[in-house]
Parts: sequence; C-alpha cells; structure tokens
Amino acid sequence: MTTKALALGTALAAATAMPALAQESWTMTSTWPSSLELIETDRHFVELANALTGDDLQIEFYEGGALVPAGEVFGAVESGTIQAGADWPGYWAGRDSAFSPLATTPALFNAVDYVNWIQQWGGAELYDEIYGQFGMVYLPYGVTNNESGFRTSEPIRNLDDLEGKRLRLSGLEQGRLLERLGGNQVSMAGGEIYQALERGVIDGAEFSTPNVDWSAGFQQVTDYWATPGWHQSASVFGVMINQQAWDALSEETQRKLEIAAEATLLWSLAFTEKRATEAYAQFQEEVEINRYDDETLEQIQQMANEVIVETACENPNSAKVYLSMVEYLNDYAKWRDASAPYNLGRTPNGPDVEALRECAG
Repeated sequence: MTTKALALGTALAAATAMPALAQESWTMTSTWPSSLELIETDRHFVELANALTGDDLQIEFYEGGALVPAGEVFGAVESGTIQAGADWPGYWAGRDSAFSPLATTPALFNAVDYVNWIQQWGGAELYDEIYGQFGMVYLPYGVTNNESGFRTSEPIRNLDDLEGKRLRLSGLEQGRLLERLGGNQVSMAGGEIYQALERGVIDGAEFSTPNVDWSAGFQQVTDYWATPGWHQSASVFGVMINQQAWDALSEETQRKLEIAAEATLLWSLAFTEKRATEAYAQFQEEVEINRYDDETLEQIQQMANEVIVETACENPNSAKVYLSMVEYLNDYAKWRDASAPYNLGRTPNGPDVEALRECAG
C-alpha cells in the first residue's frame, strides 16, 4: 500500500469513528390558523427553508393556536420556548409602536414599496433593530398589496357613512384615523370577526385581502364592501427567530434561511395578487362593492399624513422607521415619476419628512 493510500484510509477510518454532527431542530408556529389562507405563506417559507438547509436544520411547523394562543407567539419566541414564530408585526405595537409601520401603513406604501425598501433602502436593518431590542432576529418573507376595506351590513359609499359606525380595525394609526373620520375602532382577533358580524356586535370589519376574507366567510355575514382599503395600503409578514437559536446556526445555514425568506417574499406577492383577483370575482357575485372617489381618497391621504406624524413623534423608534420610509418614497419618486405611468405604483403625497426627521432625532 502506498503512503498516500495509507493516509487516505486512516483519514476515512477516523471520519467514520467520529460521531455525526447533530441536526438542529426548530419548533415554529404561526399567528394564523389553518382555516385562513395567510398561513400559506408561512408554509411556503418552511418548505423552502427545510429543502435548502437539509441535514443542517429542520423546522417543524404548527398552525396558529396549536402550541400557544396567537397573541402569545411573540413572548414564546422572545423567551426561547420556541425557536421561531410567524407573525404580522403590527400585532406587537403595544410593545413598541414602531412595529406598526413595519407591518403596514395607512395610505402610504404599496407592496412593491415594501419590497424595495426592505431589500435596497435599509428596511431589513430596521426590522432587525426593532426586533433585536427583544432578543430576536426578523426575516420578512411575505407581502400583500392593499387590504380589502370594510365589509358591512349597510353600505359605506362616502366618509359621512362612517359616522358613528363601530368597525373592527387593526392598527394604532388606523384607529386614530378612523376616529378622525367619525367612526369607532373595535379591536378583536381575526377568529372572532365572523361571529361579531353575524350577531351585529359590530357594524362592519376589515381583515385582509379578498382571498383571505373569502376564506374567513365574510361574504356570508355582510352585504356591502367599501374599497379600496386605505387603512392598510400593504402588509408585511415574516418570521421572528430567537437570537440564541439564530446564533447557534452556522453562517451558511443562516444565509440559506435568508435566501428562503427572500424567495418567499417575491412568491407571496404574485400568489396573493392572483388569489385576490379570483376572490374579487367571487365577491362580485355575493355583495355590493362601492369604491371611494378620488377626492375622498385625497382627503383621507392628508388626514393619514397628520396621524402618521403625530403617532411617530410619540416614539423615536417609530419616527426612525417612518423617516426611512418617507425618505425612500422621496428618493424613488425621482425615477418613478419620470417613468410614469409605466413604473410601479404611485408616489403618494405623504407626510412631512422634516417633521419626522426632527422627531427621530
């Protein structure tokens, strides 16, 4: 036997004698039950992540409510009880109001704006900064365009029709804006909306995009739909990861999870737009759809701007996030407006950037 062959044989023997490296195993849950189509984005990420990480990491996924109540997912990841949790950041605005713009905005960002901002204008770093204050890493992996709008038993065709209405509405800025428009915000979990509408406990409700609303059965308990959904012009979803669990991974595995999130982000936009289009056609057969006119939407925009500045200036973290977002809008406007109407969406006449800069310090 040659010296080279002997060395190779010795190395192989040593390798087989060594114990195999243990595979990392994570537990992940969601804020969404399997009955709501929002969970499909979570499942897509997990399937892709498991395929990419292979023998290094496998994620066992549980639907919302299977391990902990939806409202406790944040705390479960923060404490390390589970390694990861899928969420919509706005649910944690009570912890820090900066979570609100990380989830959605009233009359401001569309879905492509969120993708642009997250991937190229510093948004991803702000998610990590805010979640990092609670011992977590965050990977945005889902985005939808504007939500449906209010589903009601009586028609809402203009702002006067909002007067005195008790409407289920999620979001800090959204609630303040609704109150300025004459309505009253009612907060409740998504799973409680159907029965509240059916029993007349509330006059109407918003929840999500048309496909998700259809999966929730709202066409069975409402007759009217007021659109567009100015309260949430787009929404972001993602996964909270316990910092210690993240740090235990190799850099290669971490990068594979980031790649899975980036790929799912793009997939989610196309998937939900296709599904929303299909659901819109279904709703047309079941309810009366009313659209606000352009003058009304401009009035809402100006009031939304005021609410955004007011809310942001109560919290430097929130002001920092909104400042970054509006700076992106102003920067991107140079090209977006020059190439209109063929570019992506609109440049909103948004909040005062200098007011936000002052509040962000």
